[in-house]
Amino acid sequence: MPAAPKPEILAAFESAKGFMPVGEGLALYAAAVEAGRLGLPLLEVGTYCGRSTVLLADAAREAGVTAITVDHHRGSEEQQPGWEYHDPETVDPEIGLMDTLPTFRRTLHRAGLEEHVIALVGRSPQVAKVWNSPLGLVFVDGGHTDEHATADYEGWAPHVAEGGLLVIHDVFPDPVDEFTGQAPYRVYLRALASGAFTEVSATDSLRVLRRVAAGI
Repeated sequence: MPAAPKPEILAAFESAKGFMPVGEGLALYAAAVEAGRLGLPLLEVGTYCGRSTVLLADAAREAGVTAITVDHHRGSEEQQPGWEYHDPETVDPEIGLMDTLPTFRRTLHRAGLEEHVIALVGRSPQVAKVWNSPLGLVFVDGGHTDEHATADYEGWAPHVAEGGLLVIHDVFPDPVDEFTGQAPYRVYLRALASGAFTEVSATDSLRVLRRVAAGI
């Protein structure tokens, strides 16, 4: 049986702002628990308000490692005003821009997981350029344009350790999902075509891949 979060962790996940369904969250948690056995940090790209971070942080706590989450906290394209996934509650009234960092911090505090997470506030490619440590898991859940999805993959996939896991969210093969899931789908196909990763599982739009060779 795959590892499952405790009821209070699952409740914290479900009560947090975000878009990941429970089924995908359970698959992410199981992958994070497995990857945690490598004794390396677990990193996600795309924090938003910390919904998935709760799961990664709890898995990291269980493994005695650290969860790291990277986001500029100004929202991705589809979360801006006028778009489908915009939430007015995430807008800073003083400057008029999105700022999900305070909500994220409250999410972690309520779940009792603050001390198990390092939150890196910045743009993914900039942070990736100065990162030089191996990772047990990389969860790519950032921007959904080809530019952003490709930059996240090229910036972070090289740091997945041998036997570590690359998890990609919002993989939608159907061209009708061009705006929401085709860029992650293309990254997923690239990872498989590289020969560096092999698929472990698929749960709705969540894909879990394992590093089996060098390269990206």
